[in-house]
Amino acid sequence: MDTGTHIAMGVAISGLALADSTVATEPATMGAVFAGIMVGSLIPDIDTVLKLRNNAVYLSNHRGITHSVPAIMLWPLLISILLTFIVPESIFFHVWAWTFLAVFTHVFVDIFNSYGTQALRPFSHKWVAIGVINTFDPIIFGLHVIAILAWVLGADPVFTMSTLYIVIFFYYLLRFAVKSAVKNAVKKTIPNATHIFTAPTMNFFQWRVAATTDVDHYVGRAYGRSITIYERFEREVMPMSPQVEVALEDPNMQAFTSFSPLYRWSISEKGHIYEVRLIDLRYRSKGYYPFVAVAHVNEDLEVVNSYTGWIFSEEKLRKKLNFAPNN
Repeated sequence: MDTGTHIAMGVAISGLALADSTVATEPATMGAVFAGIMVGSLIPDIDTVLKLRNNAVYLSNHRGITHSVPAIMLWPLLISILLTFIVPESIFFHVWAWTFLAVFTHVFVDIFNSYGTQALRPFSHKWVAIGVINTFDPIIFGLHVIAILAWVLGADPVFTMSTLYIVIFFYYLLRFAVKSAVKNAVKKTIPNATHIFTAPTMNFFQWRVAATTDVDHYVGRAYGRSITIYERFEREVMPMSPQVEVALEDPNMQAFTSFSPLYRWSISEKGHIYEVRLIDLRYRSKGYYPFVAVAHVNEDLEVVNSYTGWIFSEEKLRKKLNFAPNN
């Protein structure tokens, strides 16, 4: 989920924590628990700082080890030890328990996005991405805002937040039902599909869809049970050459292929530069495919520049690559 929703969830869990009589009656413990919940609601995304290095490192590690099974156990422990040191009057177990719930909730809700997490590490490096909730879901965020405002205006926080999460539970069930209907509609539209990808958008009824058959890739959009196919690409085996082999070893290209299960390739020569481009088919936006990986290889079989990430125009991509068309 997005940072704003994680913060809102932290506030909501703080309201639920008042069901704990120790938290509700011990000011020191309450303060430490509230602090632990808010930090715990955000700490798994600390790997966002990897963007400061480069996109390849970020893509390879974001929602990886910081969202893993060991991290879910370690984050609450570290935060609780620090908080009980800062607030020695607080009771460690209660601080740890509610901080654990906040960390667990953060990781748990992230697996329902199409991006997903590597939550099963170290047992598996597979990305767990259920894909029923958009990274920012306005309904989930709006429900949290309403519940928090009700608390601020005097509503009982435990009852309010309990009701909130009961409603959200049924909302998730509804999203699963909608996804199933979309997937069945894609199967009817493309009966020979071997793999179907669906991704929710901020519009409740609108979904991105992509499908693969033995011979083609299809990209489209679903609105309810109505499927519109925008483009079809013939599946072709990438022709291997020394330039392609060098390009595919580049960290940006490897980060892309480790993350994207559905992409097509493009190979071209620009002067004395050999360009290998990988294009993710899952996130078509206004006729453009913004998530790409590109590597430029020279005549000496050296990668002279490369990039992976979200780019919404060729001009911006050239700037990222520091590459002019007449090179």
